Amino acid sequence: MLNTDVAPGVHRLERAATNVYLVEVDDRLLVVDAGLPRMWTQLHQALTQLGKTPADVAGVLLTHGHFDHVGMAARIQREWNVPIWVHQADSALARHPYRYQREQSRILFPLRHPASLPILGRMAAAGALWVRGVDDLEPVGIGSELPGGPTLIHTPGHTFGHVAVHFPDRDAVIVGDALVTLDPYTGRVGPRVVPGAATANVALARQSLSAVVDTHAQVVLPGHGDPWDQGIETAVDQALERHR
Repeated sequence: MLNTDVAPGVHRLERAATNVYLVEVDDRLLVVDAGLPRMWTQLHQALTQLGKTPADVAGVLLTHGHFDHVGMAARIQREWNVPIWVHQADSALARHPYRYQREQSRILFPLRHPASLPILGRMAAAGALWVRGVDDLEPVGIGSELPGGPTLIHTPGHTFGHVAVHFPDRDAVIVGDALVTLDPYTGRVGPRVVPGAATANVALARQSLSAVVDTHAQVVLPGHGDPWDQGIETAVDQALERHR
């Protein structure tokens, strides 16, 4: 499913509760996160719908290196010959996207939250269990220049190289999994911090949200769940309150 203009010139491609964002930058597209492997056909269809081709893709920026954000990255790089950018602290994870730190068992946690099982099942059907890592990466950090001129915000906690991507001219911030509006690990809806089953350091993830609040963005675009148009301050307040 492609939702166009969830923010000006920002389009959301969604499958299995997992989001990929296609951001118009000049006459090209910046892809933010690479979803799951079986989104490949949808990605091509989305480009066609937007009047673009793979030659118009400037590159892929990963908010972090987890498997459900790396899914198509290796294939995009191989077939389209574009750069894959990731924060240097997540370079090793993007190469091995299942080797991530977490506070709790990712196997037992969903069993305690059965509402998550249909979501995780759809993610598996979309290729979540066979993601290839990316070897040829271009590390980025705060102050790096990228197509469209977004501001990278280091938001460690979910992973240690996690970043949010702020587009001030569009009053929007892509937050990756710094907060989500649908938690795949519990099935719960609404702004929240991803629990320890998929987060390296939950306390640090909570602290990092203050840096995202500083954007004062109206539109919040998460890695999982629907866009939030009631402001980053409200989203963060609810995420922190729900995690108490």
